[in-house]
Amino acid sequence: MRTITTTAELAEFCELAKAQPYVTLDTEFLRERTYYSRLCLIQAALPPASGPKSVGGPAVLIDPLAGDLSLEPLYDLFRHKATVKVFHAARQDLEIFFHDAGVLPDPLFDTQIAAMVCGFGEQAGYETLVKKIARQPLDKSSRFTDWSHRPLSDAQAAYALADVTHLRAIYEFLSEQLEKTGRAPWLKEEVGVLLNPETYVTRPEDAWERVRTRTGSPRFLAIVRELARFRETYAQERDIPRTRVFKDDALIELASTKPLNEGDLGKSRLLLRDARRGDIAQGILAAVKDGLETKELPKPSSDEPGRPGNAALAELLRVLLKAKSDETGVAPKLIASASELDAIASGHRDLPSLTGWRAEVFGHDALRLAAGEIALSARDGAVRVVVAPH
Repeated sequence: MRTITTTAELAEFCELAKAQPYVTLDTEFLRERTYYSRLCLIQAALPPASGPKSVGGPAVLIDPLAGDLSLEPLYDLFRHKATVKVFHAARQDLEIFFHDAGVLPDPLFDTQIAAMVCGFGEQAGYETLVKKIARQPLDKSSRFTDWSHRPLSDAQAAYALADVTHLRAIYEFLSEQLEKTGRAPWLKEEVGVLLNPETYVTRPEDAWERVRTRTGSPRFLAIVRELARFRETYAQERDIPRTRVFKDDALIELASTKPLNEGDLGKSRLLLRDARRGDIAQGILAAVKDGLETKELPKPSSDEPGRPGNAALAELLRVLLKAKSDETGVAPKLIASASELDAIASGHRDLPSLTGWRAEVFGHDALRLAAGEIALSARDGAVRVVVAPH
């Protein structure tokens, strides 16, 4: 189990990787005490030396915590178009590289997405794929390791390497399946989202959209927006988790009670003690004031589930989605989310499920169903699409 700790060693390995059709990669990181993930370990493996049953090419650990190691050779490999970079559930890994160096691995293959396209269901976890494709057991005993601690034990190193060694067989199987079914362009479309830098940009002014609220009052939402903006900015600037500033339930409470001074903050049931004074307290009070005074009020979402007149159509769309998922073997949540079904039923048309490969699989028929051009029929235990009677 070789660990790379110098730039020269890393450059040598990456040159080997550039001569290969693909390289499998994974990361270990910590994020409990920071806003941005702290990269602690990178794992990489090259293809099998000869044939699918061989032991495989070199598999290494790369230690980004080693003081004299630059990751630039790895980033150069990421830019190398002739070698596919293979990850499983790549989004968090890519977010680290994007924020650290502004680079994303291209071309990219995400085995989690590929598995959902190839009929492995919505829970296409790595352990499941190892068992079903690589047909190997997976030791998860080191799952909750503190990866910033050195030295790593042999068990920890073996656990980390297993995340890329089995990935080789998984990649080769899934890529072959995608070519056989003609669905490789579907994966490319999905990976395009992961390779878009906007995927990894969190703008404080948009942070409020992730806060779940039960009230659609524009003024209430304006306060939520300003509180979420302050919290995101404060957390980003200090590289601390946003929950260390205040949690969502406290944010909702503040938007409801509208505190005007520190005395009011002291009455909060949910606000952390450190947030009742100092910079956070002043930020909260300023955000509430801005929310109360702004003339730019957010508009409540118009595509909420269960809106009168849309609920029945939304349920029909759910049945259609399940039928299409069963027919194609593609996980339903990859085709369309529940909120998208409600949005279609509410008349929205600028949605991912109505474009690209999703339109072919589901979107076109979803629009025809909404327009009354087709109907759903149950026959022989399966739901079928039929031309609607006129």
